Amino acid sequence: MNIAITEPKRLYQEIGLTLQERIRLDEFKVGDRLPPERDIAEEMQVSRSVVREAIIMLELQGLVEVRKGSGVYVSNVPSNDSQQAPVSSRSNSDIGPFELLQARQVLESQIAGFAAKHVTKNDISKLREALDTERQQLETGHGDYDGDEMFHLTIAEASQNSVLADIVKDLWFRRDASCMWRQLHARFTDTGYRIAWLDDHEQILKALQRRDPDGAREAMWHHIENVKQTLFELSDVDDPRFDGFLFR
Repeated sequence: MNIAITEPKRLYQEIGLTLQERIRLDEFKVGDRLPPERDIAEEMQVSRSVVREAIIMLELQGLVEVRKGSGVYVSNVPSNDSQQAPVSSRSNSDIGPFELLQARQVLESQIAGFAAKHVTKNDISKLREALDTERQQLETGHGDYDGDEMFHLTIAEASQNSVLADIVKDLWFRRDASCMWRQLHARFTDTGYRIAWLDDHEQILKALQRRDPDGAREAMWHHIENVKQTLFELSDVDDPRFDGFLFR
């Protein structure tokens, strides 16, 4: 007997499906503004980041649109069979961007602290090369993040633990494969945040050069916290200053 195994949905997908069903049942009609993110989060007992990921999912399905300084509005009604394909990447494996950043923060900060005990001169050279690439991409207005990814993967490899290195590589692979992540980055026009992140990387490198585990761990935690806060602030649709570009 063949038994069909279904992969459990992620929390943001469950919230997205709930909103999708309420749209289908005309609780929210085309043209209606969805309740504020904070209200949805309180009603469904989840974090605001989960609601935000659910909204991105619905936007990618063409069910909602974001209007500058106004909020999220229903733009289409889901078909009756749309619940069969609720996810933004057409796969339950698509991790929400904020969930992914939380995982990276926990894991990569500890790995950076561990790497500080094992880092070699060759590793330091590779990290400097990654920063040079990142700086060049920033100065030329290049939209790629090759230097950024190279920097993080090199730190993982500097731990001299292949399992840890593979974990970090997998997290970055999931990020690169995620259309939700691409949606967040597609319309970035301000390079200010990348300058700040480059400075974070330099602080991490200094801690590694000092072979300072606590310093490296704290610097990496601080860096990914900055990334989380930047993305969260820029995608705040309840803020009248919000551009709306993250969801278009």
